[in-house]
Parts: sequence; C-alpha cells; structure tokens
Amino acid sequence: MPVTIYNTLSRKKEELKPIEPGHIKLYVCGITSYDYCHIGHARSALAFDMIVRYLRYLEYKVTYIRNFTDIDDKIITRANEQQTTTEELANRFIDEFYIDMDKLGVNRPTMEPKATEHIQEMIDLISELIEKNMAYPAGGDVYYSVNSFANYGKLSGRKLEDMQAGARISINENKKDPMDFVLWKASKPGEPKWESPWGAGRPGWHIECSAMSRKYLGSTFDIHGGGQDLIFPHHENELAQSEGANDTSFVNMWIHHGFVTIRDEKMSKSLGNFLTIRDILDHYHPEVLRFFIFSTQYRNPLDFSETAMQNAMAGLNRLYECLAAIEALEDHCSDTATPTMNSSDKEKIESLESNFQSAMNNDFNTAKAQGMLFETAKIINKTIRQLPTQPSQDEFTLLKKSGDTIKKLASIMGILQVQPSEFLASAKATMLAKTDIDETEILEYIEQRIQARNDKDWAKSDEIRDRLLKKGIELKDGADGTSWSVKRG
Repeated sequence: MPVTIYNTLSRKKEELKPIEPGHIKLYVCGITSYDYCHIGHARSALAFDMIVRYLRYLEYKVTYIRNFTDIDDKIITRANEQQTTTEELANRFIDEFYIDMDKLGVNRPTMEPKATEHIQEMIDLISELIEKNMAYPAGGDVYYSVNSFANYGKLSGRKLEDMQAGARISINENKKDPMDFVLWKASKPGEPKWESPWGAGRPGWHIECSAMSRKYLGSTFDIHGGGQDLIFPHHENELAQSEGANDTSFVNMWIHHGFVTIRDEKMSKSLGNFLTIRDILDHYHPEVLRFFIFSTQYRNPLDFSETAMQNAMAGLNRLYECLAAIEALEDHCSDTATPTMNSSDKEKIESLESNFQSAMNNDFNTAKAQGMLFETAKIINKTIRQLPTQPSQDEFTLLKKSGDTIKKLASIMGILQVQPSEFLASAKATMLAKTDIDETEILEYIEQRIQARNDKDWAKSDEIRDRLLKKGIELKDGADGTSWSVKRG
C-alpha cells in the first residue's frame, strides 16, 4: 500500500516516492523564539512528529530538520522591551519550547539548526542570486527580484500581476518592484548585525530556510512542511530563492497543516482566547491534547473548546479502559475453557493493523485511524463481557496480542503510552477536580448507601445515588461492589 500525500504544489494527492529509495528528507519551519508556544505550535509539532513516527514505522529512514528562527523583528522588539539581548531572549524561549515539547512527548528532529549559526550560508546564497541577476543590492539592503522568476506564485496559486496591481510602494522605497522581498537588511543602530559584502546587517526571514535546508538536505529534497499560514509569502519566497539559485526543483512535496481556532474564532491575545501549551497542560494530561489534535485529519481546521477536550478525554479513557480490562484477565485464564469469540470478530481484530495502515497511507488520516482503534476496542470489550469466569488461554492470548497492537499503533500518535491504571487514575482526578465534591465524601456516601441497601431502605439508597448524580458522580453496582465515575459531558 503506497503512502499518498496531498501536495500543496500540485493541489492533489500524490504517491510518496523518495528521491533516495528508503530515505525521506523532511524540512519543517520551526518557531520564532520570542514567546511561549501556543496550541497552534502544538499542532504543528505534533503533526510532523506523527508523520515522522509513521514513516519510521514503515521502516523508512527519515532525516528530519526543523529550524529555529532566532533573529527577527519580533525578537528584537521583545528583547528591547525586556531590556535584554536578542541572543538571551531567543535562547531562553528555545529552552521553554523544549520544556513544552518534552511534556507533550515530541521526539527531537534529526537536527535543529539556528538561523544565527548559518549567516555565511545565507550570504553565499544571496551572492549566487545577485550573480544571476535575480537579486540586487539597494541602500545596504538586498532584494529578490520576483520578475526574474517566471513561476513566482506557483505554490500559493497567486498571480504575480494581480499581486502587483494590489501592492503599494512606500516613499523612499529602494525596491524596483513593490513585490520584491528582502534577502538582507541593513543594520539599524542598536540592532544585532553581521558583516556582509553589502555592509553590516542581518538576513531576511525567507532566506534562512533556503540556506539551512540546502546545507542539510541538498538542493532538492522530499518534503517541506509547515502551517497553512506559511504558504504565502514564506514558502513561496523560499521556493523562488532556492530554485532561482540552484536551477533545480526545490521540494517534491509540500505538506501544510490546518489552522487552530478557539470556539470558532481566530486565536488572539486581544480577544482573550490565546492559549499556550502550558495553559492546556495545567488542566489536561498531554495525551488528551494529542488525542484531540489527531481526532481531526491534519489538513482540516481544528476548533479548540472545553467540550472538545472533554470528549477527547472520554475517548482516550475508553481505549485505556479496554487495555485495563485485558490486563485484568491475565490471572483468570484456564486451559480448559472454551473460546467464545466468533470468527467475524476475530477476523476484524486481526485485520486492525492493515486497516490502520490503509487510513494512515491516505494522507495520514489519524481521525480514521483512531476509529479503527475504537472499533477494535469495542469488539474486545464485547468479548470480555461475554467471557466465562475463566477465559481460555488461547482467547486471552488473542486479546493480549490485540491490546499490544493497539498500543503499538497508538504510539504513532503518541497515545496509550502509560500504564492504564496510572492514566485512568489521573483522568479521574482531573474530572473530579471540576466538581464540588472530593473522593473522601464520595466514599462516605457509598458506605451510607451500602448500609441503606443492607437495611433494605431503597428510598434512602436512591436518594444518595441521586444526590451524587447532581454533583456529577455516577455510581455503578456490580459483583465486586459499587464503583464510581465522574459523569461526562
């Protein structure tokens, strides 16, 4: 089954065909390090973490490069506000980024180059463009001439003439054309600067990725990724620079993930709906955030809400409860018991891995892949409910193997990676914290209810059950006694 990916450049799904057989080279635009990461950063990091995990699961070698932009107008402005250096600020927020990524369980890329460590590579690339008359110095700056690149706009689908017609040129502008973009910026007083053939200055944003991707992956590589907001102008300009300098195709496939909204509104500090990764992880287990993000295919928009997170936690709980139920069987097996699973259900759970691969091979459809996990868990739960007191050893072996497969496949999305009992206890505590009752009170109510039932005082038993239900606590009576859970929704 070949892997097919939606290529932003061709606007259609294409089969993944690595330039070097068995080896995929991937470049992803990383953060501009001047603030804490928000949920949009989480989606980007998790989307490409998942893609790399899946490709490695398929036994591809993956060279994954993700950069840090550690010099930029925003970094300079923030450093001035905080009366520190751009280097100190950028490095501090790179450290904070790693704290967030480690909490989310994001694997480190193969390499994470910083822009400031590759100034010479950028100067060399700019010099090549000037030699080809595709760029020009002006007043200490250097600009890329978009008219020199015949295919400018092919990634975003924009027409250059339309963009030129809508552009405005400012007074004292050194650009020959309003659409030309900066490759090198002349330094201003007090700003960080590096020496260059055009005077002291610093690189423009777009040239960074062209230089770093060429150094580590070559003039042409397999996949370039990022958010949809980067298609224009960043990736469009990267493409023009790289193909202009290298005289060859820049990237075979472009992958762009969708936006994240908060209750159907664009995330914004001014609207008061700006959520950092830390804001979310203060209230939810990291796997819940992962489950939520992968409940939607990566190219689709993703709307964050409390309800969506509660649903994600409930869904993840169901999968963990299935794994816990399998573990509970281990001490109750019998070599003489007769298997009860029908052939149809057995066939379905045995085909989990191939069905999961089919979903993932279709442009990394994690939403459908999650559905495969749920379908298998549903069959396992039904089988366990129907088992005799002592299930057969063969049936337990099949269920155990199925549980292991669920965990292995779920690891591609970074979920189901802790002990079921540990996660379920954590989830229960998280949900309980949203009520106005604690566990000690619940257990006291249960003891009172047990006494009432022993006294055959059914009215009091029902009254206690209803009182707990109003507080969001559901009771379940079983052969092993009374258990409780937090009501969902």
